[in-house]
Amino acid sequence: MSNSVTRRRALLLGAAACAAPAVLRAQDFSPIQQGGVDRNASAFLTQRWEDHFDKLGVATLLADTGSRALHYWSADGSDYRLYPTSVPKTDELTRRGHTTVVRKVKGPDWTPTASMREADPSLPAYMPPGEGNPLGTHALYLGWPAYLIHGTHDTRKIGRRSSSGCIGLYNRMIAEVFELVPVGAQVRLI
Repeated sequence: MSNSVTRRRALLLGAAACAAPAVLRAQDFSPIQQGGVDRNASAFLTQRWEDHFDKLGVATLLADTGSRALHYWSADGSDYRLYPTSVPKTDELTRRGHTTVVRKVKGPDWTPTASMREADPSLPAYMPPGEGNPLGTHALYLGWPAYLIHGTHDTRKIGRRSSSGCIGLYNRMIAEVFELVPVGAQVRLI
């Protein structure tokens, strides 16, 4: 009997040890703020807005697809934040350049593009807001059709090439960006 208890204990400890890396990977990230760095984000480098824009707008966003990060600056530059993101799967899906936030939606619905449905016929023609919606809880629509900065319910996508062109953030982070960024904010994707 003591042998089976020992075996059970060993199996439980082994399972816990195997699950630990997954639990660590699934931790929420906090945004990096000027003057401090949070855990699991040491690979992100801060950027200077002056290297990408002539001036700050009402708010400024830089989506860096190479480092998979979204940079935010307030209108006066006193508030700088950095968020981990998901980025487009391929360079062909990546739109680069300057645009603006043209619309903000809390609880966005989703209509896959024709090319998305062609690539994956199992996609629905339309998806209402909610848990399964790939746009998460909030979306910032950009001046380019079908390009957004949005949340995701699938947190495994953050830090990866996983989107069909959009920039994705953890839902709690897009909620924060949503409150900070007004329509008309300037955006650059690099």
